[in-house]
Amino acid sequence: MIKGARGFGREVFVLATECSGYGTDFIVKGFLDDKKDALDSYKDYPPIIGPVETYEIQPNDVFICALGDVKWKKHYSEIILKKGGDFMNLIHPLAYISKNVTIGKGCIICRNSSISCDSHIGNFVTMLPFSGIGHDGVIKSWTHIDSSVSCAGFVHIEEMVAVHTNATIIPKRAIGRGAIVGAGSVVIRNVKEETTVFGVPAVKL
Repeated sequence: MIKGARGFGREVFVLATECSGYGTDFIVKGFLDDKKDALDSYKDYPPIIGPVETYEIQPNDVFICALGDVKWKKHYSEIILKKGGDFMNLIHPLAYISKNVTIGKGCIICRNSSISCDSHIGNFVTMLPFSGIGHDGVIKSWTHIDSSVSCAGFVHIEEMVAVHTNATIIPKRAIGRGAIVGAGSVVIRNVKEETTVFGVPAVKL
């Protein structure tokens, strides 16, 4: 079951169909979304079953949360968790996962993303295509790594962080909880929690 039937939800459905085990170990039964007509102008997608708040979890249900906003990803995932729901990972077969990497649950790891050796990925982390985490990286739970982001070795990213498209974080830098790194930015200094940075080099907005 996919939470979210908008643009990212459709992308995640396609990702699911390309992952190992699709059609044998799991299928996508449908989407959970409160916008009943979100898929009306599209074809060949599973149905929207209803909103998260009223959905009754069925035997053998597993979930993935396809929401890009870290706040709402956490909010709706916790509703499902409180109901006793379980989450799976979607890891594309063309993602590179190196030696001694640990990955939590509820993660979305897209095509052509890369996680180098001895890194730790928390729960409900999203890595979009062509994003990369260097050796000994730490990406904590609920964080969203956008497309073509480059995180060098020993980068440490706390929970609820959003790193946007084409951003670069140089080695051994830390990004505080709830921070936002703007698209195309180059982070050369640590970023404090709940701070938005942007630019080359990245500065606080």
